[in-house]
Amino acid sequence: MKKVLFKAAECSYFVVCFSMLAEMESYAYIDPSVTTYAIQAIAGVAIAVGAVAGIYWRKAKRRINDSLGIDENRNKEVEEEIVEK
Repeated sequence: MKKVLFKAAECSYFVVCFSMLAEMESYAYIDPSVTTYAIQAIAGVAIAVGAVAGIYWRKAKRRINDSLGIDENRNKEVEEEIVEK
């Protein structure tokens, strides 16, 4: 019974908050350049998060391979260095 009352109270709280936000009037002007900057900022954050995730993924993969004794370069061919004199 307590869970049902808590869910009902929680639901009504969100309905009240949403209705208050929906009724607000705003007389502000958003310049198109502001939206461009916002899109660039969001894209920059997404790219940075992807880069950091990729770096940590490679580090984790390398640690797992080292702990299991797996060599990634086992079947790769390596060319000899050419030294000109």
